[in-house]
Amino acid sequence: MAERRQILISLNPKAGRRSSARRAEKLRALLTARGYRADLLTNLDEVEEKADALFRSGELRALVGVGGDGTAAELVRRTPPGAPIALLPAGTANLLAKEFRLPFDPARAAAVIDAGRTVTLDAAAADGRLFLIMLTAGIDAEIVSQVHRNREEKYKSGSGDRGHIGYRSYFGPTLRSIRRYPYPPIRVESPERETSGSFDAVRWAFLFNIPRYGFGAAPVTGSDPQDALLDFCGFRRGGLFPSLFGVVLALFGKSHRFFSGYTFEKRAAFRLVPRNLDARIPYQIDGDPGGILPVDVRILPGRLTLLVGKETAARYT
Repeated sequence: MAERRQILISLNPKAGRRSSARRAEKLRALLTARGYRADLLTNLDEVEEKADALFRSGELRALVGVGGDGTAAELVRRTPPGAPIALLPAGTANLLAKEFRLPFDPARAAAVIDAGRTVTLDAAAADGRLFLIMLTAGIDAEIVSQVHRNREEKYKSGSGDRGHIGYRSYFGPTLRSIRRYPYPPIRVESPERETSGSFDAVRWAFLFNIPRYGFGAAPVTGSDPQDALLDFCGFRRGGLFPSLFGVVLALFGKSHRFFSGYTFEKRAAFRLVPRNLDARIPYQIDGDPGGILPVDVRILPGRLTLLVGKETAARYT
């Protein structure tokens, strides 16, 4: 990494509960002081073009995303395999940063980039769209869809906080979804399944590459972002109280695995399909709206090269 002196910092102007431009500027100044050429960009097309050229010429030390989990996934989508990605967290949940202990402080982030330690991790794809952490289908995806619709309306109008999402942004959509969401059944299929290609229908589906979720740890066991497998958990019962019960059990030591009403699988590919084909069931990926079922999901082994601190590097190498 010693000869790679070029760094691109990609700032997502909509990420975070307040402006992240000041932190991005500080990171650039710190990296410049360490002898790197660091450019701060906000146009993703420009980021993609410059990152690709610098990576292919062997000059790119890091492409740094200033934003949340969606920002990180977007940068991986736009760069070739092996391109070194770093993250200065500035989103709401910041699940990737929490799992891999990525520093929020610009000075510590500059030190991680300077040290140049990387780990190779899996990613995944939903109908070809790359994501890093998880895909879910059900009530939480309906909430995410509402939150992001509200965000885009605010951002376009220039009102309020310019479209930033905070935890309060979820309050209204959550209440509305609790009252109205019908929990339509989802058929889960896997081409790798030796017997029947599909399992029991579920009312809430979770697929994880990295074991993190908004309410805490993922409701799966033994999830490993380097095993070339996706981890599935499905809640078979619909309704608010069964769903809340499953979430609570997942928080307390994943004890839901000892109860009926939950199903688990570990595969490289899944397909989620509405059991009633006229049902409109949304899904979300990494906290952003993904679309409407059906969706085909598959693992992308070794797709992400992430700059991390010393302890995380030791854990994953």
